[in-house]
Amino acid sequence: MLLLALDTATPAVTVALHDGTDVIASSKQVDARRHGELLLPAVDRVLTEAGLKLETVTGIVVGTGPGPYTGLRVGLMTADTFGLALGVPVYGVCTLDGLAYAADIEKGPFVVATDARRKEVYWATYADSRTRLTGPAVDRPADIAEQVAGLPAVGAGALLYPDTFPRAHEPEHVSAAALAALAAERLAAGEELPEPRPLYLRRPDAQVPKNYKVVTPK
Repeated sequence: MLLLALDTATPAVTVALHDGTDVIASSKQVDARRHGELLLPAVDRVLTEAGLKLETVTGIVVGTGPGPYTGLRVGLMTADTFGLALGVPVYGVCTLDGLAYAADIEKGPFVVATDARRKEVYWATYADSRTRLTGPAVDRPADIAEQVAGLPAVGAGALLYPDTFPRAHEPEHVSAAALAALAAERLAAGEELPEPRPLYLRRPDAQVPKNYKVVTPK
């Protein structure tokens, strides 16, 4: 097994290689505006660090969000392209699940929350680092304060709103290393991973204008 994992659902552009036992190379850069520019060089850097060729990859793991439309689709389209070119399966993993796994909280419940912009968070609750209880969902922090009161929390969304998540701590952003390790663990246990379908949870910011004026000649 050689899994190439990547995620662009948060401001982090993150890539990792996992051989079924351990992460053998990884990369992480935080830049919310340069997902498309940074992702492929990161893949090349990780392969070079591991001394491997892209053709040796046996599966692709990609974070499915939730996340902003523009950033999220960069990772998903890249993963689909690699899968088609290499003839290997592409596995989807919820980005919040990767954060929960990296948090290494043995006993919950706890919350994972990422920044959804518009003064909202993408969030989910977990029984432990491998078991999601609720979500993912998108809400204003104040609207879920009672539901998450007193729970430990991880992620950039939790760190951004300490009034709602007073027990927030790192990791701030997801790592592809955690996604790859979680996927490898589930595959080794014989579990089926979901298809790489995006969890947008809301409509994209860009919309076709209503009642726009036609300027082409008749």
